[in-house]
Amino acid sequence: MTAMPELSAPRIRTARSADAEALALVDRLTWSPLHAVTPEPEPPYKPFFDERHVPADHLVAELDDRVIGYVRLALPTSLACNAHVRQIQGLAVLDEGRGRGVGRALIRAALEEARRQGARRITLRVLGHNTPARKLYESEGFVVEGVLPEEFLLGGEYVDDVFMGRPL
Repeated sequence: MTAMPELSAPRIRTARSADAEALALVDRLTWSPLHAVTPEPEPPYKPFFDERHVPADHLVAELDDRVIGYVRLALPTSLACNAHVRQIQGLAVLDEGRGRGVGRALIRAALEEARRQGARRITLRVLGHNTPARKLYESEGFVVEGVLPEEFLLGGEYVDDVFMGRPL
């Protein structure tokens, strides 16, 4: 009987400007109506990083030195009275990273980074029909704090926008 090869754990790090192409590819390859409210990306593609989404706002997951996912962690608003909150504004993992703990590792790294930045709470928005993501977030301590019923019309179906959060 041959032993199964051990799967390597994902390495999580802060994004660098040089990651832009790899992260843009992750975004395009993971686009799905299950989680996206924007149309499927088509050429010419917009840059991954811009003035609102800089490398420092992203944690990158690597497996075997290859970018396979990211989480975007940002301030929910520019208001000083809201500076104690961070928001997950994107999480994407390539198929090869699914079931290997990559999404969970990214969420945990985002929680730790939010704490490091002095945040007291973290929030996110997820589509109501995205059951796998909702279960993952719930398993990491997020709870539903509000629902905007039928907020989006996606593929001819009305979909709820679910607001989740947790203390840090």
